[in-house]
Amino acid sequence: MIEVEQVLVHEDVLKENFVCNLSKCKGICCVEGDSGAPLDVEETAILAEIYPKIKHLLNEKGIKAIEEQGVYVTDLDGDLTTPCVDKNKECAYVLFEGGITKCAIEKAYEQGIVDWQKPISCHLYPIRITKYPEFEVLNYDRWHICHDACTFGRELKVPVYSFLKTPLIRKYGEDWYKELESSIEAM
Repeated sequence: MIEVEQVLVHEDVLKENFVCNLSKCKGICCVEGDSGAPLDVEETAILAEIYPKIKHLLNEKGIKAIEEQGVYVTDLDGDLTTPCVDKNKECAYVLFEGGITKCAIEKAYEQGIVDWQKPISCHLYPIRITKYPEFEVLNYDRWHICHDACTFGRELKVPVYSFLKTPLIRKYGEDWYKELESSIEAM
């Protein structure tokens, strides 16, 4: 692990390769899993604010899930997450275009409807953040459904941290990312 400010970065984030390959996986990460996307407390207020602006992009099942469960839920582990259709199926905020699962929040962002791209946990995937009182740890989450992304990343020789440069800067800032790169070069 390397430390950048108050963040520990697992060596797998530095050494493993990854590039999403939607043409292969079809965005299945927004459908599979035990619960919705992890959320920070601040993100729950953002979801409440933007829901009326993005509702027209959602499908009927997603709207029904949000109307019944709320714009966010607390899962069985006590974590804040996006609600899911039928409690454990796709994220309520997905839309389907051309056989690919996409994020309605991100589509609204791209269209200039909202100024928030999507939950940071989604933007940072396959990195998962473990929070402690004094620091955070960035871990590489291995999931069998991302096999094609790992293969594509190896072909292109793109490490996880490089693939996720934009969301890492979104989360921690440009100076933090530059310090990460300097620490990696010094290894």
